Amino acid sequence: MPHTLLLAEDDRAIRNALERALTLEGYRVTAVADGVEALAQAHRSRPDVLVLDVMMPGIDGLQVCRVLRAEGDRTPVLMLTALVETADRIAGLDAGADDYVVKPFDVEEVFARLRALLRRVAPAPAPVPEPVVETGPEPSGRFVEAAGLRMDPQARRAWRGGRELELTRTEFELLELLIRHAGIVLDHSTIYDRIWGYDFGPGSKNLAVYVGYLRRKLDEPGAPQLIHTVRGVGYVLREG
Repeated sequence: MPHTLLLAEDDRAIRNALERALTLEGYRVTAVADGVEALAQAHRSRPDVLVLDVMMPGIDGLQVCRVLRAEGDRTPVLMLTALVETADRIAGLDAGADDYVVKPFDVEEVFARLRALLRRVAPAPAPVPEPVVETGPEPSGRFVEAAGLRMDPQARRAWRGGRELELTRTEFELLELLIRHAGIVLDHSTIYDRIWGYDFGPGSKNLAVYVGYLRRKLDEPGAPQLIHTVRGVGYVLREG
């Protein structure tokens, strides 16, 4: 079955062109012109993924995303934005968006980001049953820990010391990757491949935005920074 996609874009030329391109790519597209229509359509028939323009009259893309997240709707959201400042991108992540593309964009990049988002929410294949072997009790191995951080991947919870961290899905996955490789420098392409399933190239600032936002949630006054930048290479998690 083709994936269903809700596109909200107030620019008619962009909306029509993107609707045609996405339809040719195999999506079943519903295209609307503003945030009010987007919310109404999302409530009528929940799509597999949403593509929302940030700047729309009335209810903009950020407000649409906030409303859906407040309702508990975790459908992946890709933002289209002409805003290139880091603060503007952070505002989109704060609203609950999963990813963004900056205008003007290459439609192939939109396709790649949508594929990556849909892969992340696809149900895992059912495990093949294995023969039951009688053994002694095993440690649960439930928690992952490093550099004063602790995570419960099953419950999707994380703490620094005694403080629980409020993380988005992407932030959680990025932090888990860094914790599991604590002390090891992970290059940009490796992180992109593991988190998004696609390397968006040296010109993309997507990873830097997520790392910056994750640092804001991790860092504490007087405590050592945990995520370090290795210029020209990538990032590493370590104390001090």
